[in-house]
Amino acid sequence: MRTSPSGAARRARGWSAVDLGTRKFWRTVGRAVDLAGEHAWLRAPTSGTGRVTDDWLEVEAAHHGGRVLRDEPGAGLLRDLADLDGPGFSAAAVRPEIRDFYEHTSRWRLEVWVGWSPVLWPGGELVARLFGRRLEQLALPMRSLDVAHGMDSAVTPILDAAGVQQAAGWARTVRATGERAFSGSYSSRLLPGADRRSVHAAFPLESGNVQVFLRPDHGTDGSFHLRSLGGAFGADGAYVVAQDGGTTYAARAPIRETFHLYVDDEGVLRADHDLRLLRTSAVRLHYRLDPR
Repeated sequence: MRTSPSGAARRARGWSAVDLGTRKFWRTVGRAVDLAGEHAWLRAPTSGTGRVTDDWLEVEAAHHGGRVLRDEPGAGLLRDLADLDGPGFSAAAVRPEIRDFYEHTSRWRLEVWVGWSPVLWPGGELVARLFGRRLEQLALPMRSLDVAHGMDSAVTPILDAAGVQQAAGWARTVRATGERAFSGSYSSRLLPGADRRSVHAAFPLESGNVQVFLRPDHGTDGSFHLRSLGGAFGADGAYVVAQDGGTTYAARAPIRETFHLYVDDEGVLRADHDLRLLRTSAVRLHYRLDPR
């Protein structure tokens, strides 16, 4: 007699169907891309099935012919903020505290507050339950109490064969629970036809990823701005990349983000993050950044 599948097995098949359906959706709304050729700017790490682990770090290091540098006390998201220099931007004009945060991120402690739009909060909660918490990826906090004790972060440089940092993995966990919220690859990347490099953040998922390209600017007060305001395919903004049926597809996502890093009147480094769905503000996060 055939035994009935366990509840866990049924749930696993159910989630697998959800993830497959999601990839089919992005295939339908996206376009086929060649990550080894014309669309190499969209090549980024992916993850295995289910929960996102740190396995993608070693795979990404192998792609660059190098290695992962673990437990580096001074690790930063970017090798040098000056890699973003170009027409209209100079890292020398950015406050040294902000530059130090990007070049030595692991030396900084994060406290965070979050505020959701009441209209979009139910949709955010649904996405968090379907994907974010289950996969431990892109799990935006839904309530300020969720992150009342702050977030811990670990930065892992990814080096090439010459020992030069090509990217950095940045994993953030909720301090109170130890649950993973984000795991992404951070670097700088030149978009097609751009006059200077953008900050590139890629969040691995099963057979794909979510990527954001942010254009840097600085204020007259030494503050630092990152913006992904949308535009044509190939411009700064958010993208979803999905592999299906042996072909890779990519689509622009209707998400716009801005970051503003500044030093307040008391000398404290702060960051405001505004995430919008089209033109509607969905969630705002405020960070206090303190040197360890």
